[in-house]
Amino acid sequence: MNLVDFALSPLSLLPPIVALGLAIISRRVLLSLGVGIILGSLLLTDYSAGNAAVYIGTTVKSVFIEDGGINSWNMSIVAFLVLLGMMTALLTLSGGTSAFADWAYQRIKSGKGAKLLAAFLGVFIFVDDYFNSLAVGSISRPVTDRFNVSRAKLAYILDSTAAPMCVLMPASSWGAYIMTIISGILVAHGISEYSALGAYLRLVPMNYYAVFALLMVFAVTWFNLDIGPMRDSEINAACGKSAKSGRDNGVHEELDITQSSKGKVSDLILPIVTLIIATIAFMLYTGGQALASDGVEFNVLGAFENTDVGMSLVYGGLVGLVVSLLTVFKQGLPFSDILNTLWIGAKSMSGAILILIFAWSIGSVIGDMKTGAYLSSLVQGNINPQWLPVILFLLSGAMAFATGTSWGTFGIMLPIAGDMAGATDLALMLPMLGAVLAGSVFGDHCSPISDTTILSSTGARCNHIDHVATQLPYALAVALVSCVGFVVLGMTASVMLSFAASTAAFVCVCFVMSMMSKADTAELQEA
Repeated sequence: MNLVDFALSPLSLLPPIVALGLAIISRRVLLSLGVGIILGSLLLTDYSAGNAAVYIGTTVKSVFIEDGGINSWNMSIVAFLVLLGMMTALLTLSGGTSAFADWAYQRIKSGKGAKLLAAFLGVFIFVDDYFNSLAVGSISRPVTDRFNVSRAKLAYILDSTAAPMCVLMPASSWGAYIMTIISGILVAHGISEYSALGAYLRLVPMNYYAVFALLMVFAVTWFNLDIGPMRDSEINAACGKSAKSGRDNGVHEELDITQSSKGKVSDLILPIVTLIIATIAFMLYTGGQALASDGVEFNVLGAFENTDVGMSLVYGGLVGLVVSLLTVFKQGLPFSDILNTLWIGAKSMSGAILILIFAWSIGSVIGDMKTGAYLSSLVQGNINPQWLPVILFLLSGAMAFATGTSWGTFGIMLPIAGDMAGATDLALMLPMLGAVLAGSVFGDHCSPISDTTILSSTGARCNHIDHVATQLPYALAVALVSCVGFVVLGMTASVMLSFAASTAAFVCVCFVMSMMSKADTAELQEA
């Protein structure tokens, strides 16, 4: 079956735009993604219904089977979701979540403290964004619920600490992946004054979006900067109408599990800590195995660079699940209750898994439509080099938003940025690479079809479109701050001056948000 070539065609934007627009209007994620998949399939097969059906079947099959074998990456993420759902259900059955909520209630005296707990956990658990969102969500959700913090606010905290921390830390799945791309770029352009790790560390202060997205989480939490849809969610939660009782898309059903009265805080903490340690250990182990097979001596950064993230998550999830089982077995709970709880936990992730399958499918369609190639072509031409960092930031954001993947955007845009710097000014190499990293995370944060965004709403058990709508104003505000930084960086080539300029812009944005929040509060009091 021959597919229509949409290279450098504006029509390649149609499927993602339709899917995104329909998702925002209808608030029905699966329907919107399905329409995008069908539209893209029809375009690719020259409107042949039969060929489109075959193409869709092949595309969906590739989610599960690739090159004649199981698609190990996709299936490992699905398996990890199921394991984490089962583990979360067991933590509820053991009474650990309730015990932790009681413990936190005695020590955390306000909703602000509950939100800060989630934010600090999000910062410290930076190994992988999937793991971050789901694990921190399961720990924090009982505490934030106790203080009537909206699920939308929790989802925002999860999303805006997970990816930004992962992209800033070399010892993470994101850091390892990015360094492999950067290493190739440095070799291609004959740059030897610093290694891939050295380049990565130099990029950290230039990744304005990630840095200020993290700072924005703490500013929003500390100063109660609730604006737009987030303000409505927080008001509803304060009135006892938590986001969990709002419009549901079938993804975040509450677990109908009777909690044990014998639960202890350790019944929650021990499985979670074990999960974290086991996941890191398996990441080092699988990375070490890859190094050994290549005849390379073991080193931590090399292990993270070559690790099998998917299988490490599965292995860590299995160890965490075993420890969770031990916590309920030691209480002497009926075996039938444990089996029923495992089924409920696995089933609770079915909606999120469905969305991921649809998101992966439309990602394949968008790849075949060459949407990324068209967007990247927009930067070609006679452009003043000083504007390239901010242009690449915006273009990478648009690409990540349209395709729903920051990693895919890294793979496409980082080499393009390297080539453009090589053709114009090698001194702009790092600023342009930093702009791509920042823009990719920005677009990913705004996209309803992003898997990391989906998993953040899953971790908070928040309606997915509610999460996207409430996070968008903050993402756009941080993007504005980032634009200031990249404009100054392109004009001055000074990291210090550009960071100072973006810091000043960040303070101004927070001040405006504070004024808006106070004005809304005064309006409500008058009403």
